[in-house]
Amino acid sequence: MVRACKLAAGTTAGGIICDKVNDLWQNPASMELDRYDRAILRLLQQDARVTNARLANEVNLSESACLRRVRALEESGLIEGYTALINQQKAGYPVNVFVSITLDRQSQSGLTAFETAVHKIPEVMECYLMTGEHDYLLRVVVADLADFERVHSQHLTRLPSVVSVQSSFAMRIVTRAVALPVR
Repeated sequence: MVRACKLAAGTTAGGIICDKVNDLWQNPASMELDRYDRAILRLLQQDARVTNARLANEVNLSESACLRRVRALEESGLIEGYTALINQQKAGYPVNVFVSITLDRQSQSGLTAFETAVHKIPEVMECYLMTGEHDYLLRVVVADLADFERVHSQHLTRLPSVVSVQSSFAMRIVTRAVALPVR
């Protein structure tokens, strides 16, 4: 028996793929990926510009089945989007600075105010709410020490509720992954 399900683009799929689409939409975190999904995710992380025809060939699926799976992974939110990886050095930001920030209070309003303000600093590439001694850890990219001094004085020390800013300069990148391990 082949069951049909309605996909976002208005197409239909039958059987197992239909079940996978429904599972992804209902609860993407609990969805078990099969070998085709994992292969698709690995290949897309290596080259998001790969054509559907090549992707389908690489994972041994028909082009239509492969496209349905990719769309289901996108609709579920597992694939959040596609982007170009820019060479940090060539873009003029060769220096990574890791900044630990401590706030004067951890009220929800204080955290929200800090997080809203930190989003507005273009040099902040990552920001994590932390456990332990410091409240936040930021990765900041800058051109050089003078550029970091500008970011520090004009932005970091002016963030809401900040009482302490500690910075560590990365000497070099040892490993940097952009692809998640797909299990």
